[in-house]
Formats: sequence, C-alpha cells, structure tokens
Amino acid sequence: MASAALALYAVFIVTGLGWRSYLQWRRTGSTGMRGFHGTPGSTEWLAGVGFAIAVVAGAVAPILQLVGALTPVGALDHPLFGVAGTILAVLGIAATLWAQESMGDSWRIGVDTGEVTQLVDNGVFGWVRNPIFTAMLVFGAGVALMNPNVLALLGFALLAVSIELQVRVVEEPYLLRTHGARYREYGRRVGRFIPGVGRFGTDSVEDGRRPDVRSPRR
Repeated sequence: MASAALALYAVFIVTGLGWRSYLQWRRTGSTGMRGFHGTPGSTEWLAGVGFAIAVVAGAVAPILQLVGALTPVGALDHPLFGVAGTILAVLGIAATLWAQESMGDSWRIGVDTGEVTQLVDNGVFGWVRNPIFTAMLVFGAGVALMNPNVLALLGFALLAVSIELQVRVVEEPYLLRTHGARYREYGRRVGRFIPGVGRFGTDSVEDGRRPDVRSPRR
C-alpha cells in the first residue's frame, strides 16, 4: 500500500499543483501561485510553513515505510484501512480537480492582499466555502490510511491544523475586506469545510477582525 500511496501522491502533486498551474498560466498569464506570507512567527507565517511541512511529510512517509525505516501503527495496519484510504485518496484527487476547475480564473494558491478576484459562490462552492481544502483533507486522510506510520499521521494532523489557520486568519479576513457584505452573507449560509458546519455567527472573523494577529506582508 505504501507504493500505491506514493504513486497517488505523485498524481496529486502533478495534477493538482503542476498541471493546474500550467492551465492557469495558459488562461490568464499567471500560474496562480501567490505563496504564503506574514512575518516569521506570525500566525499567517506558521500556517504557510506548516502546510509546506505537511506536504513534504506526506510524500516522505511512504518512502520511509517502503525502505523499512518506518512501520505502520498496529491498530491501523489492516487491509480494510488500506482499501478505504485508497478510495478516499482517489476521491480527494478527483474532488480537488473539480473544485479547482469550478473556481475558474479566480483559482489561487495563497493570497495576494493587493489583488481582487471574483468571488465564486456557486456550483460546489455553494455547498462549502473551501471545497479545495476539503478535498485536500480527504486526500490526505486517504494516503495516511494507506501507509499509516507515525510520520504520515502527524503530517495529516499538521495539514488539518495549517489549513484551518490559513482559512481563518488569512483567507476569510481577506475575503471579508475585499467582498464585504456579499461574503458575509455567503458565510452565513454556507459551511466552511462541511455543508452547514462553520457558518458565520458572531465570532470576530465575521466582522473582519483578527485579534493578536499581525497583517500579512508580501
């Protein structure tokens, strides 16, 4: 299963990042890569660094398991988990590509605070506000189950935390500042990662405030 996990990881990177960036460049003249910002030690910076480390950990984990440097966690070392993980990983790849295509020319990796893009709130974005991140988490859970060693599981946990930080302290405040009432209304009716879950209520993010978080810098 570790070899299959590595192969699917390669497919995810090539299609979800490489191929998608190429298509974006063909369509708009830009790859869509904006990177992650924030001064070192800030929440924005930690979200970006954590995401990058999680991606590397997810790729390295099956390699270390293949060479015998890591072994699966006993409770998860069962063929059924491997099959379930494979299904989740394939679905995650397909859902990532679907959500990216649904975003059209507004697709970006990271946020450029000086840039204004169209707010996409229809299609799959009418179900959840961050379908690409949801799909990535499904994929990450799948490959972690396919090679459930300690590094893979920690990498998935770090991925989940980093995505949560990126959305809450970087992307949502940016979208609120950029699209104002329209995004606020969108957030009140559509869930963050799961339909109906994480809709805007009375938290500080809804009002565009980020206590104790420094503004991102390019």
